[in-house]
Parts: sequence; C-alpha cells; structure tokens
Amino acid sequence: MARISTMDEKAQYWFNTKTGLVEEGHKSLAMNRIGPFATAEEAANALLLIAERTKAQLEQEELED
Repeated sequence: MARISTMDEKAQYWFNTKTGLVEEGHKSLAMNRIGPFATAEEAANALLLIAERTKAQLEQEELED
C-alpha cells in the first residue's frame, strides 16, 4: 500500500512539557507538546523561546497603547 504524506518529510521535534524531554515526532499527547521545531536543540530551548517571544509581544503591546 502506498504511503500518503501531507507533511514535510523532514523530522520535527517537540518539547514535552510533562516530561521535560525532546521528542522526535508525535509521541505524546498534543496537550503536553510544544512545537514543532526544526531541530532537537530548538525544542530543548522551547521554554526559553516562549518566554522571549512573550516578552517581545508584551513590549510591542505597550508601545501600541
């Protein structure tokens, strides 16, 4: 049977918020995953990336007020 893929064949990495581990592919529940990221290193830094993006967004909103 032919394999049908709707996503890019490149590996995707996720940060599991429950375990604190990086996963390749969908190995855990969506509610426990942050991603996808292109590399395992990016996924490992997911919480830092989110904090930086949140800070930037809040600063932008302050400028707009």
